[in-house]
Amino acid sequence: MYRAPLAEISQTLNQVADLPELLKTDLFSELSPDIVEAILQEAAKFSETRITPLRTKGDHQGATLKDTQVTTAEGWKELYKDWTDGGWNALTGDPAYGGQGLPTLLSVAVAEMWNSGSLGFAIASTLTMGAVEALEHHASDELKNTYLEKLISGEWSGTMNLTEPQAGSDLGALRCRAERADDGTYRIFGQKIFITYGEHDLTDNIVHLVLARLPDAPAGTKGISLFLVPKYLVNEDGSLGARNDVFCAGLEEKLGLHASPTCTMIYGDGFGDTGDKGAVGYLIGEEHKGLVYMFTMMNNARLLVGIQGVAIAEAAYQKARAYAAERRQGRSLNAPKGAEMSPIIEHPDVQRMLLTMKGLTQASRAICYSCAQALDMAKADSTKADFWANRASLLTPLAKAFSTDSGVDVASLGIQVHGGMGYIEETGAAQLLRDARILPIYEGTNGIQAMDLVMRKLPLENGGHIHGFLQELRDIAGQAKTSGKLSAIAPQLESALDATEEATRFLQDCLVKGDSQTALCGATPYQRLLSLTVGALYLTKAAGLHDDRTAALAAFFAENTLQETAALKQVVFNGAASLSNAATILQDI
Repeated sequence: MYRAPLAEISQTLNQVADLPELLKTDLFSELSPDIVEAILQEAAKFSETRITPLRTKGDHQGATLKDTQVTTAEGWKELYKDWTDGGWNALTGDPAYGGQGLPTLLSVAVAEMWNSGSLGFAIASTLTMGAVEALEHHASDELKNTYLEKLISGEWSGTMNLTEPQAGSDLGALRCRAERADDGTYRIFGQKIFITYGEHDLTDNIVHLVLARLPDAPAGTKGISLFLVPKYLVNEDGSLGARNDVFCAGLEEKLGLHASPTCTMIYGDGFGDTGDKGAVGYLIGEEHKGLVYMFTMMNNARLLVGIQGVAIAEAAYQKARAYAAERRQGRSLNAPKGAEMSPIIEHPDVQRMLLTMKGLTQASRAICYSCAQALDMAKADSTKADFWANRASLLTPLAKAFSTDSGVDVASLGIQVHGGMGYIEETGAAQLLRDARILPIYEGTNGIQAMDLVMRKLPLENGGHIHGFLQELRDIAGQAKTSGKLSAIAPQLESALDATEEATRFLQDCLVKGDSQTALCGATPYQRLLSLTVGALYLTKAAGLHDDRTAALAAFFAENTLQETAALKQVVFNGAASLSNAATILQDI
C-alpha cells in the first residue's frame, strides 16, 4: 500500500527547489514552513486513506457510457466530492475567485501524492487546473466572473479539446470550425478525440476549451482560435441553463487508465436544447490566437504530466521494495550456511534494480519541483521575471519527458522485481505500467519535447541561458569535491557536465549553420543526456553536507545511471548520418 514519501518530498522542496527562498518573497510571505508541513501531512493522509484504496477498483470497473452519459467507477463520485470539499482543487487559484493563491511548487508536491494514489482519479483535476490557468491569463472579465470560481473550487471541471482524427499532434491540420453568431457568441462544429474526462458524473457542468477555425482564418496554426464551450449554458444568475450541443459519442478502450474516461466529443450535431445551429461557444482572447492561449494551459499540463511520471515511479518503487523484502528465494552470499531462503532484496541484482528505480524517481522529482519553483519565481520576483520564465521554459521539456520516461522504466523494473507475479494483475504492479505508458505520449509526445528543447529552448537569451544553468550545476559539482562523502563522484559529475556542454555547443552550432536535420536527429538523446546530468547534480545538491542516505543514492546514480551520458554525447555528435541513411530502409515497406 502506498505511503506518501514526505521525507523525500520535503527534502526536495527545501534543499533542491529552494522553497525557503520562495517563502521570503512578498507574494508568498504569509505562507510559513509550518503551514506547508500541515498541508503536506493532510494531503498524504487523504491520498493514503481515500484515493489509494480505490485505485484497483477504478481500474477493474472503469468508466461506462450509456446514452451519451458517462458513469465513473464505484466510489469515484464520493471521493471527488470529499476531495473538492477539502479545498484541494483551489490551492493555486486566484484568491479573487475563491482560490488559495498558494505556490505551484506546493501544488505540484501535493499532486504527486494524488497521482501516486490513483492516476486515473487525479488526472481529472489536472485538466481543470490547466483550464483555470488559461482563463486567468486570457479570458474576458465576463467569462472569468461566470466560470472561474466554480472551476477553481472544483464544483465544475474543465477539459482541453485539441486533436482530431486526421490531425494527431499536428494542430495546423485541425478542421473543427467556428462560425460567428449575431449575438456575439460563436457556433462550434466538429469532432475532437482523446478528450480526458470529456464526459463524466463527478460535476454538474463541464467546461470545454476547444480549438477551432473560423471561415476566414489563415491556414495552419496561425488560424486557430480558442473557445469556451460549456456542457450546460449558464444563466445570468449563475444557475445552469440549456443543455449545449456537445456530447460524448464514444469511450476509448485503453491499455491503462481505465478509470479515466477518454472521450470522443461531437460539437454541433443537433444534440441538446440549443437547436441545430451548433454548440454555443465563447471566444477566449482574440480570434486566430488560440494556440498561443492554449499553450498557457499545455505548459501547465506538461509539468503536471511530469509529476504523474514521478508519482507512478514512486508507487512502483514502493510496491517493488515491499515485495522484495517479503519474497524469499535463493540464499544471499551473506546468509549463514544452512540458512533458509533469503528475501530477494538481499540479492545484488534486485538491489541494483531497486536503487535504479529510486534514483530515477528522486532525480525526476527534483527536476519537476525545480521547474515549478521557476514558474513561481517568475511571478514573485519582478526584477528577474524574464530569467525565471526562461528557466521554467528550459526545464519544462525535461520535466515532462524525462519524468514520464522514468515512470515507464521504473514501473517496468517494478514488474521485473516481482518476477512472474508482476505480470499477473493481482499484485497491482502491472496496472502501474499500463497506466504509465500513456504519459510519454500525451500533452506533446516526448519526441516533440526534445524538438522543443533543442529548437526553442537552447536559443534562449541568444543561447546563453543554458550555459548559465550548466555553470550553476558546475558549482554544485565543485561543492561535492569538498564533501567527504561526495568527493569520490565529483569526477563523474564533471565528466557528465563536460559531455553536456560539448553536446549543447554542437547543437547550437548546428542551428546557427541552419543544419536543423542534424539538430533534430540529436534532440532525443540530448534531452536524456541533459536530464541525467541535471538529475545527478540535483541528487548531489539534495544530499548537502549531512544526508548520508541521499549521498549514497547520489553516488550510485553517478557511478551507474549517469555513465550513459558519454554514449549519449556520441549519439548527438555522430548519429545523424546513420539515421538519415538507414531511414531509406523504412521506405521499402
